[in-house]
Amino acid sequence: MNAMSRPSFARPSTDVNFPGPGHPAPRSHRLLALLCAILALAFLGLASPAHAVDLKMSRDALQRTLQQQLFGGPQGRYYLKGNAKSTCSVFAENPQLTFTPDRVYVKIKIHAKLGTAVTGRCLGVSLAPSAEVSLVPDAEGESIGFRDARVEHVSESRELNFLLMPFLSHQIPSSMKVNAADLLRKALQGSTVPAGYTVSLDRLKIHSMTIAGDNLDLDVDGDISVN
Repeated sequence: MNAMSRPSFARPSTDVNFPGPGHPAPRSHRLLALLCAILALAFLGLASPAHAVDLKMSRDALQRTLQQQLFGGPQGRYYLKGNAKSTCSVFAENPQLTFTPDRVYVKIKIHAKLGTAVTGRCLGVSLAPSAEVSLVPDAEGESIGFRDARVEHVSESRELNFLLMPFLSHQIPSSMKVNAADLLRKALQGSTVPAGYTVSLDRLKIHSMTIAGDNLDLDVDGDISVN
């Protein structure tokens, strides 16, 4: 039997949690069970069309995303100037995320040696401030995005801030973007429901996002297929 069905998601009472890229998905079986329940409702004619399902992404998963996409180099550092072999250099490390009801705050540690390299030494000043930027979660189709970057804290050095401002305002938000559809497809890859059916995600649209405690709550709808 080769059946193809594309029911719309109905809002279940169970939430799906994203593990974050690069990490195992301990709830993938739970996700599969959820989708199977949705399919069962759809086949029975009990699912209301165009309703949404609630998905969650935890603060820890989002922090891992940023760590892997921007701070995945040696020793977890991102160099704004120079590299690990440079006498004078600036690098950021140790990103820490905090959720408030309206914004996501990202705090990072900065290490800077500013000056002139002379015979293997950086003649100038060494700085080790913290910097912080806050962002508003934003639905971008099938992706979790961020907008309205607001720099909350930088250093007292004009030279260092010249490097920090674009890093905080642009590179951090773009590196936190997550394609939720891709994460769900990976969780479903190779999985089958009873009787040998294969479940796949055809479409996912994020309508809105809100911050609830240490989670991003996503209001989404989409289409799934059974073969």
